[in-house]
Amino acid sequence: LRCLMEEINNSSSLLPGVSLGYKLYDTCSSTAMGVRMAMAFINGNLNSKLDEPCTKPTQVQAIIGETYSSVSMAIAQSIGPFSIPLISHYATCECLSDKTKYPSFLRTIPSDYYQSRAMAEMVKHFGWTWVGAIRRDDDYGNSGMAGFTAAAEQLGICLEYSLPFFRTYSQEKVLRIIQQIKSSTSRVIVVFATHWDLEILLNVFYEHNITGYQWVGTEGWISDSTVARLDKHKILQGAIGLAIPKTTVMGLKEFILDIKPLQSAGSAIFTEFWEALFKCKYKVENDSEDTTVCTGQEKLSETNNAFTDMSLMPIFSSVYKAVYAVAHTLHDLLGCTRTCPTKKQPDPLTLNFVKFHQFLEHLKRVRFKTKEGEEVYFDKNGDPVAKYELLNWQTIEDQHEFVTVGLYDSSFPAHSRLAVKMASIVWAQNKNEVPVSVCSESCPPGTRKAVQKGKPICCFDCISCAEGEISNMTGTNNHKS
Repeated sequence: LRCLMEEINNSSSLLPGVSLGYKLYDTCSSTAMGVRMAMAFINGNLNSKLDEPCTKPTQVQAIIGETYSSVSMAIAQSIGPFSIPLISHYATCECLSDKTKYPSFLRTIPSDYYQSRAMAEMVKHFGWTWVGAIRRDDDYGNSGMAGFTAAAEQLGICLEYSLPFFRTYSQEKVLRIIQQIKSSTSRVIVVFATHWDLEILLNVFYEHNITGYQWVGTEGWISDSTVARLDKHKILQGAIGLAIPKTTVMGLKEFILDIKPLQSAGSAIFTEFWEALFKCKYKVENDSEDTTVCTGQEKLSETNNAFTDMSLMPIFSSVYKAVYAVAHTLHDLLGCTRTCPTKKQPDPLTLNFVKFHQFLEHLKRVRFKTKEGEEVYFDKNGDPVAKYELLNWQTIEDQHEFVTVGLYDSSFPAHSRLAVKMASIVWAQNKNEVPVSVCSESCPPGTRKAVQKGKPICCFDCISCAEGEISNMTGTNNHKS
């Protein structure tokens, strides 16, 4: 965020003569804290010391965030009546597209409406009609899995089980998940969860020898380098899933590697990050010999984590789009050309409610191109066009590598949205053949399907045709007399 703000404030073509300010807050994934901070923004109770005095009221034009869908929902409902935009870079729950509940919510990451359907199409493409599922037990996981289940049913795919999981679950609950997986016959498991969930589940799977399954993942974990590093026993080998396309925000890597915490705006957050990353403290109480003192000269370039290996670049790109959407909206609203007319600065909320509503409406219609040439805009639900890469976890020199093996673009016609390079995929257990996961094999010619009582339609017996009837096609339900 700091990098983008400096870039915009130094620009001679975007908001010339206007400086944008910002304040960083960590919600700690707490709904209550997120709402409290959002309301503090609105009311101006920020308790912040600015390096440079503002010549205009410190009025919040928009809030960038939140990461979690559940927290975003609470914040969006709180600030919606004030027409203050909440632009999320990572909250994907389909529910947030409901403009009757969340009128001022927009996002720069695709809605799970598309991800759920893309995953179902992918599963169907690989011939899997009998799958298991694990979902994060919150709005993200439950809503996403509901969308996947509905789309899967339409495509003739059956779920053998769908199990909720959350990091606070008791050991007894987690063991029930393990027992269900072990007693199942499906060999493919769809996981609608986040990387934090996978970090916990990996240990559980290893302890209980849950191996040999074909994993299908969401953008919440499939491209996470930390999960890949933690999977030392290659449980997730061959995993395949949807990821936000890799992009590059020019200059960002160099900016991140040059960060010095005590010179950074919002230094409290940077200092906390620095201390956690380098396992040191700036202030050591009682001269403790066990604690390393931070110098501020530690080098990020010498660390190996998700911030420096740029695996988080798709998220950074989403933040980039959100910040620039605000800047372009202000630029247009203020009528900026070579400079911005200062008299047209938006009025404080308490003086003119219409101005806030006006900003939101302009934001919904904003359209611009990134430095890399990607066009950014929002649809009627405040969502961007959904594009995904298909990532495959391939083991190279005993390390997981993310290999792009396909694409999904929701703007294409239905029959051509999914493109897969089958020959490039390495499957579970390092195999080159597509795993089989069906409840019943297709019925051969001369037989017909008879659904097993009390079982899903994917589970059936093959019954010989009666005298005088024929079936000359594999997998048919009907006969010809």
